[in-house]
Amino acid sequence: MSGVELHVNNRHGTVAPGTSIFDAARALGVFVPTSCVTQGKCKECLVEVAEGMEHLTRRTAAESHLRERFRLSCQARVLPGPEGDAAAAGAEAGAGAAAPRLVRCHTMRRGEMRIERHALDLPVTLAALPRDPCVTRDGERVLLDGRPIARAAGPLLGVAADLGTTTVVLRLFDLETGEVVADTSFENPQRFGGSDVMSRIHFDTHHRGKLLQRTLAGYVGHAIEEFGADPLSIYEMVVAGNSTMRDLFFRLDVYSIGQNPYRSITELEARDGRRTGTAVTATPARLRLPLHPRARVYGLPIVSGHVGADAAACMLAVDVGHEERLVAVMDIGTNTELIVGNRRRILAASCPAGPAFEGGKILCGMPGLPGAIEEVRILPDGSFRTATIGGGPAEGICGSGLVDALGELLRTGRMNALGRLADGAAEVVLDARGERPVVLREADINELAQAKGANVAGLYIVMERYGVRFEDLDVFYLAGGFGRHLDVDSARRIGLIPNVADRRIRQVGNAAIEGATIALLSRARRAELEDLVARVEHVRLETHPDFFHYFVEGCQFQPVETPIPPSPSAPPAGAASR
Repeated sequence: MSGVELHVNNRHGTVAPGTSIFDAARALGVFVPTSCVTQGKCKECLVEVAEGMEHLTRRTAAESHLRERFRLSCQARVLPGPEGDAAAAGAEAGAGAAAPRLVRCHTMRRGEMRIERHALDLPVTLAALPRDPCVTRDGERVLLDGRPIARAAGPLLGVAADLGTTTVVLRLFDLETGEVVADTSFENPQRFGGSDVMSRIHFDTHHRGKLLQRTLAGYVGHAIEEFGADPLSIYEMVVAGNSTMRDLFFRLDVYSIGQNPYRSITELEARDGRRTGTAVTATPARLRLPLHPRARVYGLPIVSGHVGADAAACMLAVDVGHEERLVAVMDIGTNTELIVGNRRRILAASCPAGPAFEGGKILCGMPGLPGAIEEVRILPDGSFRTATIGGGPAEGICGSGLVDALGELLRTGRMNALGRLADGAAEVVLDARGERPVVLREADINELAQAKGANVAGLYIVMERYGVRFEDLDVFYLAGGFGRHLDVDSARRIGLIPNVADRRIRQVGNAAIEGATIALLSRARRAELEDLVARVEHVRLETHPDFFHYFVEGCQFQPVETPIPPSPSAPPAGAASR
């Protein structure tokens, strides 16, 4: 009864039959989060199995909430041999008996993943921000909004969090000095409930026990404990995230966000006069977080529908509420947020792009990890030159590499504007030097076209509603990790972003975590934001009569520069932008 070759987080070794993935990973030096010490109760020790599921035992009752490639590492054990593999997989007798016994998986805490933790080139720096945190000191008394909550002589700490659909970023601050004490980031472990918000809404609605919240809270709690500071010195946490991510984290019912007209329960309650706004608060105990017991967890307000607290945080980061110029903010991701305006008028929309540009649903797609192709060039002889994160052999391709690949195929005529490859090819090989060739299929291009189409439709509709053209924009902010690492020329060529001049484009990185930070450090700016979101005009793309037309146009790989006629009801461009 031979063992298997286990690859986990780029470490590998031979594992004997009966060994759990959890124990094997720990033996290889891979940290696997757990709060229940391998009892299957905390649901935190997730792994995603990319290869070799047939060599593992069947799912146990503790894993009944999982599907597809996800397992609890404390429950998944190595089978004793090929005959056990076939029985567990339900395969035909003898099938796969000669296949190599290899299990390849990864945890949700891959420390080497490239996640954008910071922002840059913003109009207001944190150093210039007047500090007036909600947590202050009076001698040894710790005050929250002027009310005593503790007696302690130690530091006053706070946490800013950006809970993205794909990734999570946390920052620990000294609230008295405004300095960053530590920061960290990791993949959102809620992916076992689906890669997009609608899938997670469905999961949360049909599975009891708030499993998505419990799992994420466990990961956030471990990350806070790993900061090295006393968690009992943390007196406030400010959370940004799209409407679904925020409400899931605060243990709110998200069913209404998944049903037309797609509104958070906080928005519905505010409309009915049962609350004054869409911001939320909770105690650490309710959210299972290791903070001071009387600390406050504050969720930034959402705008409307799927335009969530992350969009609100971006507005705070770019200071749109005080802006005289006409600016746009586009945070491209699974759920793209789009904001256009200035201090006089602000429009916002959510574009359901899906996970394609983050590597989801793409055959060789992968997150921003070492081995991911991040740059593609086609040389004069027709060969491909690629560059990977970390410089090693290519294992797959991440979002910035996908945009580059599409841009180069289009530039050289090897792909037309409809996404069809030349000479009737079904795929192109981008890099064949690694363990397996990295290819881009026409089916992948179709997925990317649809993701792009949703974003472009949002751009056209919001600009039309505002009554301005792309050339009227003074600044176009590209926010988020994906936007930070885009090649702007490739993105313009394929029509992922508008065809505006380089001097107007600012790739600012993680504006959402910056906005959460501003709200943590400044009570005044937090109050301004709560007032600001109330006057943002939410543009519901799906109700626009020309949405499908714009979506189809946006699916084509061509520059986005078609003039948009001003809406008769909109103010003149000059009045809106000056």
